[in-house]
Amino acid sequence: MKCEKIPGKVAIIDYKAGNAPSVLHAANKVGANAILAKTANDFEDATHIILPGVGSARATMQSLAEMGFMAELENAVLHKKVPFLGICIGMQVLFEHSEESDTNCLGWLKGNVVKFDSKIERVPQMGWNKVVFTKKTPVGAIDDYYYYVNSYYVKPADITDTWGITEYGVTFTAAACRGNIHAMQFHVEKSGETGLKLLRGFLSLKAGE
Repeated sequence: MKCEKIPGKVAIIDYKAGNAPSVLHAANKVGANAILAKTANDFEDATHIILPGVGSARATMQSLAEMGFMAELENAVLHKKVPFLGICIGMQVLFEHSEESDTNCLGWLKGNVVKFDSKIERVPQMGWNKVVFTKKTPVGAIDDYYYYVNSYYVKPADITDTWGITEYGVTFTAAACRGNIHAMQFHVEKSGETGLKLLRGFLSLKAGE
């Protein structure tokens, strides 16, 4: 995928439980100037911030706290309104609470994270599943199949935060957005050309869009 360069600085949070190098590779592939953010200072002048994720909600929250990211991350996202993207666990920790290890999360979006019923479907969900985007945003997302590895899913308190839906035993929120905050349960960096187009659409956003 050959792309024109995207202006700005993309800070990809490199924490213990994440898969930041894979997201870094994808961001650079679509033309971004991306770095791995290893300290809070790396958020300085960032035009976009991405929180990737694999593993558990508790490990993610502990890593963010131990690395001293919390204050500067909240300042950038909640006050400066820097466009933010959470991927997989990076989406789940945006909400208030996760059933996974009874974990209190960031609470930037209202709602909770619950586990799939293993009596209905195999857990975890692994593989490709279709997302239907239910509201339009400047990102320009398209309905297609995206790649998942998840045992839990989010239940937003406010349905208007749902950006896209999919089905796996139940219909659930596959993508969420409110203002400058965007999130995807699927791995956009592992979802082929469609995923890369979606990532580029997010990275092309400007603050305030």
